[in-house]
Amino acid sequence: MTSQSNPNNNPKENFSFQIHAVDGRARAGCFNTPHGEFLTPVFAPVGTQAAVKAMTPAQLHETNASLVLANTYHLYLRPGAEVIGDFGSVHNFMGWNGPMLTDSGGFQVFSLAMSRKIDEDGVTFRSHLDGSYHRFTPEKSIEIQEALGADIIMAFDECAEPYDAAYNTQAVERTHAWAIRSLEAQTRSDQALFGIVQGGIYPNLREKSARFIADLNFPGNAIGGLSVGETKPEMLAMLDLVNDILPADKPRYLMGVGSPEDLVNGVLRGIDIFDCVLPTRLARHKAALTFSGRVNLTRVENARDQRPIEEGCQCYTCRHFSRAYLRHLYLAKESLVGTLVSIHNVYMLTELMHRIREAIMAGTFTQFAEEFLTNYRPVGQNGGA
Repeated sequence: MTSQSNPNNNPKENFSFQIHAVDGRARAGCFNTPHGEFLTPVFAPVGTQAAVKAMTPAQLHETNASLVLANTYHLYLRPGAEVIGDFGSVHNFMGWNGPMLTDSGGFQVFSLAMSRKIDEDGVTFRSHLDGSYHRFTPEKSIEIQEALGADIIMAFDECAEPYDAAYNTQAVERTHAWAIRSLEAQTRSDQALFGIVQGGIYPNLREKSARFIADLNFPGNAIGGLSVGETKPEMLAMLDLVNDILPADKPRYLMGVGSPEDLVNGVLRGIDIFDCVLPTRLARHKAALTFSGRVNLTRVENARDQRPIEEGCQCYTCRHFSRAYLRHLYLAKESLVGTLVSIHNVYMLTELMHRIREAIMAGTFTQFAEEFLTNYRPVGQNGGA
């Protein structure tokens, strides 16, 4: 198809993406936004309700977080985009002065809404909060995201079940039509609008979607509909396929993925941006991330353990508190523990991304990735959470 672009969607004055080094398919780069730059590869903590759970913006800065995600669906329902718009932006509303990203709301509409009716124009759904009826179209999603004012926003898309070929075929067609309408609806030039590739676990659909979205000339491209129930090998196969098609000079964003092994595997395949609720969710469920695997802090062997969560870690929690103390807080149901372990978990992922970047810059990332993936214990192995 012929390349299409919206004259309003010209972020050259506000955005730029530079690649500083390449090692295999892995890239180290920098994305500049109106609220500052962030180095890539990057992990973005998720602030669903304009708050990263249990953490202040100051604590996020101390973990070296450089990009935060907020959720369009949730903020539309509460407090309302118009309320946040009165503050000028979601940055001002939540007190975060760094780069921000909002998703389109599509994933939540298809996964959280109490009921939904899809047509070619958009989706009518009932709020999971109070059952009230609402309607999202590509134009409505862009309108909300422009009111929220994040630096990076997403085209409205349809996220289908990964193993339903017929549904994925329909969802890809709607996602493509809605991508064009999202571009046409954008009025702000200070927001980088990313397109989203869909297609489930079906190579033909993923290839078709990647080529279509790439041809629309978005300033960045996202990969959606993964880590939603498919196997890890299936996810990685789709990344191999899609990243061979998406333009190399644009950032690539893998949506909703954040486990350490997935970050390493994603960067190996050319991903630049990741986000996930994982680090703070694990902290609320008694688990800490380390460079060797997950740790269940409530295990009895931690009752007298004077070590930090991870030896040598420079996060606030590891510099001040022991595993024994954190175990005590969990058993005593003290809310402080959610903050302390969230600080560590977010720091661990930002530190992992820093080490990955350094390895790419040094030309040693392939070796780094092999060693990490060999030594890392996934969930449930060798005492992991």
